[in-house]
Amino acid sequence: MTAKVSLEPSGRCRWDEPVRIIVRGLAAGQRVTLRSSLRDEKGTIFRAHARYCADSGGELDLTRAPALGGSFAGIEPMGLLWALEPEKPFWRFLKRDVQTPFVVELEVLDGHEPEGGRLLGRAVHERDFLAPGVRREPVRTGRVRATLFLPPGPGPFPGIIDLFGLGGGLLEYRASLLAGHGFATLALAYYDFEDLPKKFNSRNMEYFEEALCSMLQHPQVKGPGVGLLGSSLGANICLFMASFLKNISATVSINGSGFTGISAFCYKEICIPPLGLDMRRIKRAFSGLLDIVDIRNDIVGGYEHPSMFPIEKAEGPIFFIVGQDDHNWRSELYAQIASERLQAHGKKKPQIISYPGTGHYIEPPYFPMCPASLHTLPKTPVIWGGEPRAHSKAQVDAWKQILTFFRRHLRGTRERASSKL
Repeated sequence: MTAKVSLEPSGRCRWDEPVRIIVRGLAAGQRVTLRSSLRDEKGTIFRAHARYCADSGGELDLTRAPALGGSFAGIEPMGLLWALEPEKPFWRFLKRDVQTPFVVELEVLDGHEPEGGRLLGRAVHERDFLAPGVRREPVRTGRVRATLFLPPGPGPFPGIIDLFGLGGGLLEYRASLLAGHGFATLALAYYDFEDLPKKFNSRNMEYFEEALCSMLQHPQVKGPGVGLLGSSLGANICLFMASFLKNISATVSINGSGFTGISAFCYKEICIPPLGLDMRRIKRAFSGLLDIVDIRNDIVGGYEHPSMFPIEKAEGPIFFIVGQDDHNWRSELYAQIASERLQAHGKKKPQIISYPGTGHYIEPPYFPMCPASLHTLPKTPVIWGGEPRAHSKAQVDAWKQILTFFRRHLRGTRERASSKL
């Protein structure tokens, strides 16, 4: 091997942090192909590649050199990560065990062919999810099944409850990254995990009140309120919690709707009736995959529809993050209706950021986009929307916006210094 692959920072770094990739020892103007690969915890391999030309000094710096084709084109310093695609069809990129890093292999090949070129250089890059000093505490209090991540230091820290959507189980990767930014974050499971029900029960919202109480009573969580962060169904649960529960200081909805689904949402004696859906509205996209964007029933009456949550009762501000190409449901329309409802009840216009070319699964920075995967309702793969480059840029910006929002509305947070390209 004649080329050296350098990484800045040189050691392990967090998944939400950028890394600078530089190749040295090439000939002036030499044509090379860079390849990246990663194996997830289920054994599925993700790959990306891009073609480049070295500069007149025989160096290739991805912060300055444009990719000439491959998995992406143009100046994309993190393209070899966000453009990773699974070899297994309809496979979503997830981190299931945050206590181990993802290992990314980087290779430099001679010429502009992704396969068969002579190997010139190689590097291994570890990206983890637990910042130094972050503590991981399993929570089994009463009915609550969760994991609490505590930042380094003595605390107490501002708290966030983190909820994902359909799929069940316990996903910790977003909560673990948030803890690295100074937030005590509870990754909360609510079905299909340990002794929890196998299916989501929207008539048992007292479970989420119990989780909120456990956070507020924790000695390392700084009150008087906590924040909520949810995506998809998790965002809807967060909006419902903010509507009915006290001591919620700020809520972030990532592609939520603010409406019920196929069943009523109930809290104590209050039930919000189901909006319902019509599976006959499923369309088949040009790709041949199913498109479920229009299967929900129409929202007759807009913000006065009885299936909408009374979000005007929320104590703290609500921040809507929207993918304009979300094909799970029409998130942008729902955010606009939520804004109208809040203003009609004398509340301030909420913050809404709507990202073009962005699909349903808006993840932390540099996660590869999931364009399609299995849906539990039709039990077949559906499209989620998004264009990889635009979606990736949206994820980077949305993460910054989420951190800024919570720092503004949850007391006692200090911005952590982060590396920048």
